[in-house]
Amino acid sequence: MSIFEYRGFAGVRLAAEVIGADDDPSVLLIHGAGQTRRVWDSIANALQQAGRRVISLDLRGHGGSEWPEDGRYDFEAMVEDLRAVLAQLGTRPVVVASTLGGWIAAAALERDAAMLAAGLVLVDLPLNVDPDVSQKIGARLRDVAMLAPGQARWDIRVLGAFDAAAMTERLDGVAEHIGLPTLYVRGAMSEIVSREDAEAFVDRLPDGEFVEVEDAALVVTDDRVDALGGHLIDFLERRAPRGSPEYRAGSDARTFRDALGCFATGVTVVTAFCPDGRPIGLTANSFTSVSLDPPLLLVCIANNAGSAPFLREAERFAVNVLQIGQQPTSNRFAGKGEDRFAATPWEVGEFGTPVLTGSLSSFECVRDAVHDGGDHFLLVGRVIKAIFEPRRDPLLYFRGKYRKLHFA
Repeated sequence: MSIFEYRGFAGVRLAAEVIGADDDPSVLLIHGAGQTRRVWDSIANALQQAGRRVISLDLRGHGGSEWPEDGRYDFEAMVEDLRAVLAQLGTRPVVVASTLGGWIAAAALERDAAMLAAGLVLVDLPLNVDPDVSQKIGARLRDVAMLAPGQARWDIRVLGAFDAAAMTERLDGVAEHIGLPTLYVRGAMSEIVSREDAEAFVDRLPDGEFVEVEDAALVVTDDRVDALGGHLIDFLERRAPRGSPEYRAGSDARTFRDALGCFATGVTVVTAFCPDGRPIGLTANSFTSVSLDPPLLLVCIANNAGSAPFLREAERFAVNVLQIGQQPTSNRFAGKGEDRFAATPWEVGEFGTPVLTGSLSSFECVRDAVHDGGDHFLLVGRVIKAIFEPRRDPLLYFRGKYRKLHFA
């Protein structure tokens, strides 16, 4: 067991207990209001035995995490805490979150979910909470905190920062944007969420599943952890397996594509003129230098691309390496049905090729060779001019998403 510290929103210190081997796939556990990471102890041990690296996080104002002097416990601060922790992890975990933690996780993964996590499990996520039930739960938590003043495991000021009605309203429309395999676990006797509301939420998820734990009001309790652990391990083995995905010749081409996507690349737009003088271009990330003497580079062009016949025959072409502000340009030249050059700043280069202005770098080339390569062809160019902008950062592409450099 190790204790790690992370930096949350505005530098707040967040403590987490970590068990399991570093190389095992990770699971991040997030507790609810009035709890600490200790509530997950049994679950964490079961997950470790199932071959998972388990990170149990204390929310701000809870357990070993910082209790901010300014009492900053608003919902968005906690959402940004979680996003900050996920960004600091060396791998994308499956996030398992209960009640308040579920609110936080759902909101945090509404954006860029696939870049931050591998899956999501929401346990007893409150939806359309009855005001009377909300007040009863709040009073119960206050009573527990007041029984042992000075020994509380969490800052009672947390309760004043949340309005259950506002939270459920904040989550309206979030489900549709959580682009991850997601499991919703509900206690069959729950008073904080009805089966109908839970099923409706799951139906809106792009990839959702629903299970109930019998004879339970709240699932994360001592007498129901075995049932919860069983559902968690089943979900993890099916949707985030320990073994690496594998491609073999003749199997699913998508798996091969995903494997190739593990190689982070820059993004380019390859441009040329048609014989009738029209500029053409397309987005390509299969680009590499070939030789310094002579100065050669190559790009791979799909045979079925609309611009492919012209690029195959073009005597001269340009490769424009895009910078981080040119993501719209990348999308434009990757799509169809739009006058790509009308909406893109460009000029005719010194050697008669369309050059996209403002690019990270642009290479004007004379065709040196063309080689067939399966469903693509390799266009080799001899560089006759190169210009670049050293003060810009590159637009990157990794695992099907645009990325940007992170400077340590």
